[in-house]
Amino acid sequence: MATGSIYLNFERSTEQVFQFYSEVFGSEYEGYGIMRFKEVPMCEDMPPLHEEDKNLVMHVSLPILGGYTLMGSDAPESMGFKVKQGNNVYVMLQPDSREEKRSLFKALSAGGTVEQDLQDMFWGDYYGSCRDRFGVHWMFNCSEK
Repeated sequence: MATGSIYLNFERSTEQVFQFYSEVFGSEYEGYGIMRFKEVPMCEDMPPLHEEDKNLVMHVSLPILGGYTLMGSDAPESMGFKVKQGNNVYVMLQPDSREEKRSLFKALSAGGTVEQDLQDMFWGDYYGSCRDRFGVHWMFNCSEK
């Protein structure tokens, strides 16, 4: 069965971010847990890995709600990446109940910014949005009355 996921890149804070999300969603990392750059076999054409980058997150996968999976990795400039956090990515959550939605909204918006408070909307659902303390944008939609 095909699935989807959301992939997040951070310069050097992926482990901290995913620890937070693991607590919020009460879930454990999938697969081998956190894979680090030092665990990746070096290829001939790869540049040498800087010592300060060896313990960074190469890949992590975390189930959240309803089959959604968050995946992520560190993408430091020392490896040629230029991460720019912006407002072009939202993670959409559609919990089964308003209670679950309120709990997730409260946890994810703590230390961040509420963009739109949770409220009944013209399309008939309960909706809200926020940006968490790591700059990730979240939308919440719930059809439960």
